[in-house]
Amino acid sequence: MKKHLDSQTASGDRLGHLKNGNVVDNPWQTLRRYTDARIGLGRAGISLPTSAMLGFQLSHAKARDAVKLRLDTELLSQQLQQQLGEFSADFPHSPLVLHSQAFDRTSFLQRPDLGRKLNDASRNTLLNFMTQQQGDSEPEYDLAIVVADGLSSLAVQHNAAPFLKQFMARIHNEKTPSKLAPLTIIEQGRVAIGDEVGESLNAKAVLLLIGERPGLSSPDSLGVYFTWGPKVGVNDSQRNCISNIRPAGLGFDDAAQRAMYLLTQARRIKRSGIQLKDHSDYTSRDAFTQRGLPKRSFLTKPS
Repeated sequence: MKKHLDSQTASGDRLGHLKNGNVVDNPWQTLRRYTDARIGLGRAGISLPTSAMLGFQLSHAKARDAVKLRLDTELLSQQLQQQLGEFSADFPHSPLVLHSQAFDRTSFLQRPDLGRKLNDASRNTLLNFMTQQQGDSEPEYDLAIVVADGLSSLAVQHNAAPFLKQFMARIHNEKTPSKLAPLTIIEQGRVAIGDEVGESLNAKAVLLLIGERPGLSSPDSLGVYFTWGPKVGVNDSQRNCISNIRPAGLGFDDAAQRAMYLLTQARRIKRSGIQLKDHSDYTSRDAFTQRGLPKRSFLTKPS
């Protein structure tokens, strides 16, 4: 029978269990330093410890709130302009705030199809913008960056601006400058809505930032979808996805490096999705080894 948790072991317990000896230790608990997964929670009799149960309920509430929370588009515009201030020359126009055909959060959740299409007012906004920019020929952009709330406005509010700051630093260092469409922010939007925006702005590619479905350990996970040749009707096999972008997941620097890799390779082959393989991780691992740092499994005991 497992020994009861003594005071010395309990001092290192991340769950903060009561140190009264009533919680039975679990040997898997030591792995919790490497993961947010709910493993090694221990037990009190035949039940979960109180702190583990309360932690679960709190995480569940955060996930529900992330889905229902409305995106503050005004605040997000300010965040983007502040973070991207040094790249203002790349974005001469203020962000365009658009809306899908889902008029509120309830319709967005119950009718996914409405979240994939712009409403009439938003289509007119893009049409008017393109008309104003049109000279002798229709303007053409290399990349359209779209930010949509998706299933977690919290993820977008927290992570979109710092990710774009890292991504724009790489765009800015390109030998051949990219012509960027104005930033667009979409309320009640799903992934496919980026294709309509990219097509309306006559962009060669679209990079969509969107809040992913919240999990019990990640209510603020940001996803990035890249599509070459965006147009209405593009299916998911023609997109590349980078997921779990957040401080506790894939870091902004690594995510921006992957997004830049996809953009660079897509320009070369004029494709995205299943025809564009993401080998950026191999490059990162090679650089990791060249710095003299060993590759180590997370199960290996730290030296």
